[in-house]
Amino acid sequence: MRSVSDFAAVPIAVIGGASATPAIAELAAEVGREIALRGGVLLCGGRGGVMEHAARGAREAGGTTIGILPGNPGQERPNAYLEHSIFTGMGQARNQILVLSAVAVIAVGGGWGTLSEIALALKQRIPVVQLGGHGVLPPSGERDPLLFAANSPAEAVAAAFAAARSPS
Repeated sequence: MRSVSDFAAVPIAVIGGASATPAIAELAAEVGREIALRGGVLLCGGRGGVMEHAARGAREAGGTTIGILPGNPGQERPNAYLEHSIFTGMGQARNQILVLSAVAVIAVGGGWGTLSEIALALKQRIPVVQLGGHGVLPPSGERDPLLFAANSPAEAVAAAFAAARSPS
């Protein structure tokens, strides 16, 4: 597993649904703010919902935001809060690029796409912090030591940074 010392700034991916209730939107924005306040770089899928609200929170706090989008520049428009957009033209396969670009992942709510990103991250031994969402267990039924649950945005971001710094 990579450590945060491999990066100039700590890249944290925020994943979640392409649409968000007002409560989930506020959680995502606060996660984004917390990442920025700790000097991290927010990575996301670059679209709406959780991705947009997390990017908004990070930008409002002066943070750096990068979106890794599934389509091509002519096919879709990145959300307005991204500083940098990477168009992959790979559809949902871009989820792998997103999680592999991070040292930790924070899942805020979400659906099947979010669940697939959680699985991809854990398969690559990248820590995942869940904030309101899936209670994930592998087929063995044993809890993964790189899967954490948080009760607040501040707790989620603190856990992501701590897990990213952990040698295991």
